[in-house]
Amino acid sequence: MATKDSTFDIVSQVDMQEVTNAVNQTEKEIAQRFDFKGSNTVIEKKEDEILIATSDDFKLRNVIDILQTKLAKRNVPLKGMDYQKVEHALGGRVKQVIKVKQGINQEEAKKITTLIKGLKLKVQASVQGDVVRVSGKNRDDLQAVIQALKAADLPMNLQFVNYR
Repeated sequence: MATKDSTFDIVSQVDMQEVTNAVNQTEKEIAQRFDFKGSNTVIEKKEDEILIATSDDFKLRNVIDILQTKLAKRNVPLKGMDYQKVEHALGGRVKQVIKVKQGINQEEAKKITTLIKGLKLKVQASVQGDVVRVSGKNRDDLQAVIQALKAADLPMNLQFVNYR
């Protein structure tokens, strides 16, 4: 009887409810802070992105700092945020869009599979949409892959799910 392969999936997901909660908390804090009075600062979440609009760069950096603090307290990985270019609008106002990264794109998936193959363990990594599935006969090898990926400091947040 052949031994069954063990598998797990590598995914990159962000809990959108926690992001919504962090945005709401940031909005409340901005409304209460004296340094934001009259700045007409707006932060809102739309689908999978956060829009911040305010009167100047300094206030924009402060809003992002507050948001990052709230996200961190809610265990939302900051690597899951993709900060777009700051746009300057009329009257010196600035706005920035922060996209919430969900899933692993093809380029990142190739980097992960290359890294796994470089470990020279008896495991196979395959890309399945926005998920990378790793399988192997030895569970210790799978654990070694997880540890190596955690130590690799990749530019995205990773979760390891469906471990069988």
